[in-house]
Amino acid sequence: MKIVRVDMESLTTKDEEVSKYNRLGGRALTSRILLDEVPATCHPLGPKNKLIFAPGLLTGSGASSADRYSVGAKSPLTGGIKESNAGGISGLTLGKLGIRALVFENTREDFQIIHLSKDGVTFADASPIMGKDLSEAAQWLRDQYGKHVVLWLIGVAGEQKMNLAAVAGQDKDGYPTRFNGRGGLGAVAGSKGVKAIVLDASGVEKNRPKEKDRFKKALKQYHNWLMETPATAKVLPELGTAGLVKTTNALGALPTRNFSTGKMEGYESISGEALRDTIKERGGEGTTTHACMPGCIIRCSNVFADEDGNRITGPIEYENIGLLGSNLDISDLDDVVKLNDLCNEYGIDTIETGGALGVLMAQNIIPFGDGKKSD
Repeated sequence: MKIVRVDMESLTTKDEEVSKYNRLGGRALTSRILLDEVPATCHPLGPKNKLIFAPGLLTGSGASSADRYSVGAKSPLTGGIKESNAGGISGLTLGKLGIRALVFENTREDFQIIHLSKDGVTFADASPIMGKDLSEAAQWLRDQYGKHVVLWLIGVAGEQKMNLAAVAGQDKDGYPTRFNGRGGLGAVAGSKGVKAIVLDASGVEKNRPKEKDRFKKALKQYHNWLMETPATAKVLPELGTAGLVKTTNALGALPTRNFSTGKMEGYESISGEALRDTIKERGGEGTTTHACMPGCIIRCSNVFADEDGNRITGPIEYENIGLLGSNLDISDLDDVVKLNDLCNEYGIDTIETGGALGVLMAQNIIPFGDGKKSD
């Protein structure tokens, strides 16, 4: 395993041994590098900040839910160390390439596509995908580099260095809908000229544990625990994180009308149960349970389809429903999903967007409950 540093000013790269970071991965690694190398007083969008991608230590091991990864930087929103964790297969593919951390340094005015493979790192002008919706940009990248590649990319919000811009990763079906949100990580990528990262693990040998039998035994025990626990064996596969809507409303903790109250009238229509029933009724490309990464046995994700069964987006999570639904007093599930899809296409964080819309509604700039004007 190695650390790959990319200087975006000179478009050069350098490989390093993991050395003192040997036992660190994911959040621990991104935050440690930031603490060691980024001045606390630097501007988040300046050359001294760093943008770091790091898979977990068990990424690629076959353990359920272990193929997650972290992205870290000094946040332009808070000024502190920011880490965001996501699923999908982008982190898994970075791990397959033998990269413990991918570190972007310095800044750049124009935008680049960074391609990583077993042969090294190359750069290409990102002009063809600038200003495009994320789904369109992702399709162009796969057409250009091959259907097998895996992506990270930012949307128009990241290009404009907006504080609510996120970094989008890819799920196992090719959709760029696994987001590293909140904190403005997409803006940091934009400041460094990183429009897209293309990962190609072709020809890379699979990583295998040194003590295969011992690891296999531990993995079996871990998976048994997941299947014996009601939350991971039944609730999350059936309702996803949206199952929390009913619970938080009962506790008086559901964000409602710009967080002015903790309960919403009509919450049942945007609950996890309503989400499940709607997806089942419409059928087609919709599914109530979906694994964003290979081998996950919890399958707490979902795909939401329209009335004709055509895929709109996914996943619809508790956070999306809470901030784009109840927080705006919107009780129409299709309106919530439309807002969610717009956020995905622009590359903006759903929680921060819902919070901003809630403030506008509290000031009577947009009426509470009007999902159409929120679009």
